Amino acid sequence: MIIDQIKNASLYFGVNKGLVTAFHYLQNTDLSKVEPGRYEIDGSNVYALVQQYETKAKEKGRWEAHRRYMDVQYLVQGVELFGFANLGQLNAGNYDEDKDFLALTGDGDFFVVRAGTFLVLAPQDGHMPGIAVSSPQPVKKVVVKVRLTGPESASGGVKGGLNILENNSQPKSAGPRKLHPKDY
Repeated sequence: MIIDQIKNASLYFGVNKGLVTAFHYLQNTDLSKVEPGRYEIDGSNVYALVQQYETKAKEKGRWEAHRRYMDVQYLVQGVELFGFANLGQLNAGNYDEDKDFLALTGDGDFFVVRAGTFLVLAPQDGHMPGIAVSSPQPVKKVVVKVRLTGPESASGGVKGGLNILENNSQPKSAGPRKLHPKDY
């Protein structure tokens, strides 16, 4: 999981080229004017789900994860409590292939997410979004789905580890390279 402010999104461009597309959409769209719904950014490879909802009590929340897509969850308006746990800490339930939705049970940690904050969630990141901090309140959120490619998505996301660098826009090399002063 990555959590940061949208103004720092460029720090994560090297993780996956689909994230670059997702962050450009989030940074260059007036999200306050976008109605709830699904918006294709790069076909089914990168698309946005614009949501407006009331946060709910933790008891009504549900743990989830995804196998074929990473989530970039960006809070446009409001504040919510957000649950996180590594899949190894949770119990897997049924997986809905059509919705790319893995139901989970168990316990995790919770933290407050405010407007202007984004979270990047990979297949190993169990999460419970949309929880009220103290009492229910309206929230506007954009969830950008970024398709994973390669063996990690076909095998269920985490078997054998996740290589989110598969679509990396950075040059591939046999190993780490030495940085020179001109590189930074």
